[in-house]
Amino acid sequence: MKKQYETAMINRGGRVGEVEAPNGSMHMKIDKPGIHSEGTNPEQLFAAGYASCFNGAVQHMLKEHAIESESEVKARVSLYHHDDGSYQIGVILEVSLPGIEKEEAEKIAEEAHDFCPYSRATRGNIDVDVQVV
Repeated sequence: MKKQYETAMINRGGRVGEVEAPNGSMHMKIDKPGIHSEGTNPEQLFAAGYASCFNGAVQHMLKEHAIESESEVKARVSLYHHDDGSYQIGVILEVSLPGIEKEEAEKIAEEAHDFCPYSRATRGNIDVDVQVV
């Protein structure tokens, strides 16, 4: 396996702190999840990354099949609290492929799920539900 890219982010303060890129290109306040939060949280950051990566995989599959559509992916990330005190996340990926029949759109979404690096990294670790909407 050949490394194609590497990046880094630095966190100070955990869930109530800040995160920044070493080169200064990104700096965000991190806060606990909630509707009155002034910052972002790890679940939102994961959702942003997964939605972007998965939509890239969808676009790759569209190109492979010579199909045109303005794809959109919403990643809904939930944080669950287990009775034993531990936490776990779960993801619902909502894939929109305007102008494509539902059966074909589901095939594209399934192929994207097999191809996407985020999907491959999470497979067997968390629940990920891919839905064509």
